[in-house]
Amino acid sequence: MKKNHKKTVNHPTYRSWVLVVMVMIAGFSQGTLLPVLAVMLENLGISSSANGFNAAGLYIGILLISPFLEKPVRRFGYKPVIIIGLLLLVLSLSLFPLWHAFWFWFVLRMIVGIGDNLIHFSTQVWISSTSSLEKRGRNLAIYGLAFGLGFGMGPLMTQLLHIHEALPFVLAAGASLLSWLLVLGLRNEWPENDIETTSQLNTFDRYKKVLSMAWFALLPGFGYGFLEASLNGNYPVYAMRNGIDLDWASILLSSFVFSSLITQIPLGMLSDRVDRGRVMRWIIFLGLITFLSMSVVETSMWALLGCFIIAGMLLGSLFSLGIAYLADLLPTSLLPTGNVMIAVLFALGSMTGPYLGGIFISWFGSGSVYYSISMMLFVLLIANFIFTHSQKNEEGKESKSA
Repeated sequence: MKKNHKKTVNHPTYRSWVLVVMVMIAGFSQGTLLPVLAVMLENLGISSSANGFNAAGLYIGILLISPFLEKPVRRFGYKPVIIIGLLLLVLSLSLFPLWHAFWFWFVLRMIVGIGDNLIHFSTQVWISSTSSLEKRGRNLAIYGLAFGLGFGMGPLMTQLLHIHEALPFVLAAGASLLSWLLVLGLRNEWPENDIETTSQLNTFDRYKKVLSMAWFALLPGFGYGFLEASLNGNYPVYAMRNGIDLDWASILLSSFVFSSLITQIPLGMLSDRVDRGRVMRWIIFLGLITFLSMSVVETSMWALLGCFIIAGMLLGSLFSLGIAYLADLLPTSLLPTGNVMIAVLFALGSMTGPYLGGIFISWFGSGSVYYSISMMLFVLLIANFIFTHSQKNEEGKESKSA
């Protein structure tokens, strides 16, 4: 029965646009939740540290569900998993306004994290596995652009709290319901399987194989989670302690998000034509230089704004390029396994970034946030060089043996 279903696939253009719209709405829901709840918790008198812990519920949900994502997608296909994720979003977003309680909201955030991961995992694998090598970077860049657009619109919903505190949640839940209706129109499809990847005895072996073939391609997921969470979680605190006006801080953070949208597709298309690993090496290196420069130009807000815009244009594509590079290095049958590992590393990076950033703020004061992000980028750069060198050695051994 499953094989018959697999023969009737969607029209590629129709499927792509439905997935893009759905990801944009999912990004809008996530982008709405973070700042709206932060403001509401602050108004309830919750401490900043407890506020940050509550926000971590989203990433804990991502971590909890990650080990269990691969089997249902292989068995039931992409569509049912996405539908369940969207229904979890609609349900949890609708419940937020009903009860103002710290732990109630924490549990709901975990459910949102679970729903988000179901959606993004299935969508990433679906797009990666159905894109040709020549268009993979572009297609995943469009995915990243759609999420960024939705996520960037989310914080604007804080203005609606002045009208009614339930309104942002109602709009986010309604948008997720619309997305659910769009996905219902898609035919279900399944990831490619083979004897090795479907065997229930070698789950651990699949993880080992992904690591041996593509370990560096997993690291941009960690790096982007670290970067995004550090900026959103640490920078407002850093700004307050170092005399940067909070209005300027919000402009700087918004500039990073929206400038990243400008280069998503151009960088994705460039990586389709040039070696993707080399493109990533250059954007990491230039991003590292840009963040180090911020500590020097911080006395001028306009110069700092320019650095944030450049950093966003360079590093905003880190996650989507990492997924595309992973798809280049792995057989299609191993893509679900690789995407599970990326989801785990993204969540770990999202929790590690604010923690290390907080330590750097207490240790170094001025420039601390820039230094913590620069340190992470330096580690990624070294990892890229090591991976590229090991690949060349492997290719050399294969050519000699041939």
